[in-house]
Amino acid sequence: MPRTEETESIGARLDARLASIRSKGLARCLREPEGIDLSSNDYLGLASHPLVKERMRAAIEEYGCGATGSRLLRGERRCFSEIERRFAAFKGAEAALYFSSGYLANLAVLSTFLEEDDIVLFDRLNHASLIDGMKLGGAKKVIYRHCDIEDVRRCLDRYGKDRQTFLVTESLFSMDGDAAPLAEYAALCDSTGAALIVDEAHAVGAYGATGSGMLEALNLCSKTFLSINSAGKALGVSGAFVTGSAQAIEYLLQRGRSFIFSTAPPPSVAAAIDAALDVLAKEPERIVELHRLSGYLRGLLRQNGFEVEEAGSQVVPIILGGTVRAVNVATTLQGAGFDVRAIRPPTVPEGTSRLRISVNTKLTHEILDRFAETLVRAVKEHGA
Repeated sequence: MPRTEETESIGARLDARLASIRSKGLARCLREPEGIDLSSNDYLGLASHPLVKERMRAAIEEYGCGATGSRLLRGERRCFSEIERRFAAFKGAEAALYFSSGYLANLAVLSTFLEEDDIVLFDRLNHASLIDGMKLGGAKKVIYRHCDIEDVRRCLDRYGKDRQTFLVTESLFSMDGDAAPLAEYAALCDSTGAALIVDEAHAVGAYGATGSGMLEALNLCSKTFLSINSAGKALGVSGAFVTGSAQAIEYLLQRGRSFIFSTAPPPSVAAAIDAALDVLAKEPERIVELHRLSGYLRGLLRQNGFEVEEAGSQVVPIILGGTVRAVNVATTLQGAGFDVRAIRPPTVPEGTSRLRISVNTKLTHEILDRFAETLVRAVKEHGA
């Protein structure tokens, strides 16, 4: 509508929006890492590994600091195509395409492959980048209950007949740390002709005989249309690979807007990812240690009355409910030297504010013992 003297100014509008965010305890701030890491996604400690850093330094000397353009202009480098071939083999796929972030990869996949007459079945707790990609795609959206195979079956029976259907899920969910029933999903997709798209962001480097993810662990790589795989979490670098058939990756290169119109990542990042994959291949015991520590922490929390699964991933959610309580408990833990962050809406549903504990291989039993003791005191101090 046209502006009048009564129309709210943009400044006043933003003041009101910010005041509302603050009043609900949802204001966020940027804060540098400080204390013992219990919040990052550097699960294997590779972000600071000497070989990864050295390879990145050497690549800067060879290639410079930036790619200077999109890969379809002057930004292409040999190291990008080489790391794509290596990552495709790592995932048991025909081809891979590298994006500068997982967010851009998910936007590209869903906006490129989902067309107007299609159906997309979508887990209600999928990551925001998948949600935004789904919105950009033209398909009819059907949200199913979280990790509910029966609901997925009903949705396929109701909506998936005679139309191209996609089933989109994370393999390991980033805020709950639980795993999707991928084997059941793959069987359903195989029997109905639906295309399975799996975001493996938090599973790459943490599952599978070679560490390529849950699809490898369950022998489902060949049953998956596409997977999206972060290099910025357990691999310790940045960006993400989309892997799949050569045909699908070629189409993504031709039509994926967030690939075509983005400046290529610094070439040194590709060299660092290559080094991280070398470390993972030579030191598979890092994955074993990650799960050993995760199991130890889960046992400690259960002994102290916290409702966490006995067996599970390196992502351990401690649900506290209210936003203020979650922030207060996190603040107390930070004061005791533990870098733990409160996760609040809209990242998680209303009433489920939490601490998202991320286990990594630099932790020890002694550190986790102290953390559990401090957590118990903090939760009691800040009540229900």
